[in-house]
Amino acid sequence: MGGAVIDTGHGSGKQYPGKLTCKVLWTCIVAASGGLIFGYDLGISGGVTSMDSFLKEFFPSVYAKESSMTPSDDQYCKFDSQTLTLFTSSLYLAALVSSVLASRITRLLGRRITMLWGGILFLCGAILNASGQNLSMLIVGRLFLGFGIGCANQSVPIYVSEMAPYKYRGALNMLFQLTITIGILIANLLNYFFAKIEGGWGWRLSLGGAAVPALLIIAGSLTLPDTPNSLIERGKHDEAKEQLLKIRGVPNVDEEFNDLVNASEASKLVKHPWRTLLKRKYRPQLAFAVGIPAFQQLTGMNVITFYAPVLFKTIGFGSSASLMSAVITGGVNTLATFVSILTVDKFGRRTLFLEGGVQMFICQIIITTAIAMKFGVDGNPGVLPNWYAYGLVSMICIYVAGFAWSWGPLGWLVPSEIFPLEVRSAAQSVNVSVNMIFTFAIAQVFTAMLCHLKFGLFIFFAIFVVIMTMFIYKLLPETKGVPIEEMTVVWRKHPYWRRFLDDEEHQVVSQRLEMV
Repeated sequence: MGGAVIDTGHGSGKQYPGKLTCKVLWTCIVAASGGLIFGYDLGISGGVTSMDSFLKEFFPSVYAKESSMTPSDDQYCKFDSQTLTLFTSSLYLAALVSSVLASRITRLLGRRITMLWGGILFLCGAILNASGQNLSMLIVGRLFLGFGIGCANQSVPIYVSEMAPYKYRGALNMLFQLTITIGILIANLLNYFFAKIEGGWGWRLSLGGAAVPALLIIAGSLTLPDTPNSLIERGKHDEAKEQLLKIRGVPNVDEEFNDLVNASEASKLVKHPWRTLLKRKYRPQLAFAVGIPAFQQLTGMNVITFYAPVLFKTIGFGSSASLMSAVITGGVNTLATFVSILTVDKFGRRTLFLEGGVQMFICQIIITTAIAMKFGVDGNPGVLPNWYAYGLVSMICIYVAGFAWSWGPLGWLVPSEIFPLEVRSAAQSVNVSVNMIFTFAIAQVFTAMLCHLKFGLFIFFAIFVVIMTMFIYKLLPETKGVPIEEMTVVWRKHPYWRRFLDDEEHQVVSQRLEMV
């Protein structure tokens, strides 16, 4: 495998004219608000499952086990329940299914329609969950939420990448991750306050609050224009060129428009994008469409996101304090994402990936050591001093910051920008599907892993942080500043991946010679 790669910059030689216009900025902000539904759910589920009133009504066995525990009992296993984790994880199986179906809708009807359906489905799920009377009703509601998230995660990153001028694509695409973190923070804040409502019905407000981001994406998708790429893909060339002139803010966009048309014509020759995606020449991009979302979940960040209140409660915080600690980490997550937005188009994707990996690994080792020293293997911490608890929260915050300016936003940006138009929708489905598979797995087994691996859980994720950092160092070329339809240049210059493109071209030439 090749070593470090050269920053290609504008290696294609093409620098399309275009400014960061108010129109394109506004459309990207509105579209990126689709991340609110994903973020809100990530934040809300962990807080709700730590509320005694919610556990008492839907998971009485877990509530009985937790309420009867003493400080001398094994704290690692207090929330070990596969039924409880199914409440959280079931959503991601639904998102997996819908992301595959959404690929076809995105290609045939446009990115905007897919976003609209995402909002509608998510709204249905919010209503079902808020009015839930039994566990079955909750699970059905979670499935609807998952269908909505699958549609949004499929369409929003593609939409933003196609609308943004190539110079600002990284920063604008990261607005999606920013809204995810804002959704998490809002959810954590609402959980903290709703948990204090007398009568124990605050969890209904937490779950029903998902209707607000759902309505936002519905309203936004009804007002947004379609991307020029999508319009050309559906044969609306005049409308596409008019739209491109508006969003670029310059009088001449002929070069970019012609390249988009050529890419679209090439994509029409592809009748089976899923089968085409498996061709050798797409192997480099496919490796990252699978590897990046898988490693994004194996950082362990979703353990913090899903189960922050549960995790903090396990390591010695009270119910209210654990919810507040989740608010703090949610705030750090949001603020650190701004760092990525401001630096990604300056320093590049690789630099942020690598720095974030090193930072997360160091923090995981320190957190592991701290928990091992205090809890041991029997999970009996005794009295946890305040300074010790605050130190743990601080290290978790530094870990969260490392993720928030690297693997969090880049996990959505890079896969959405590296594929050519003919397989872009199918490839984004692969990206979302792999993300949802690993998200489901982590959500489902976390409490069991914590119970059995104990503090070794953090070592488990730290090992994957090392592997994924080497994966980026060895194999990912720099994509900053490269127009989205000219991305093939980065693979041709990479010492390892270029052989896949060279072999494909050699095969085509050989076939033509045989025909002659």
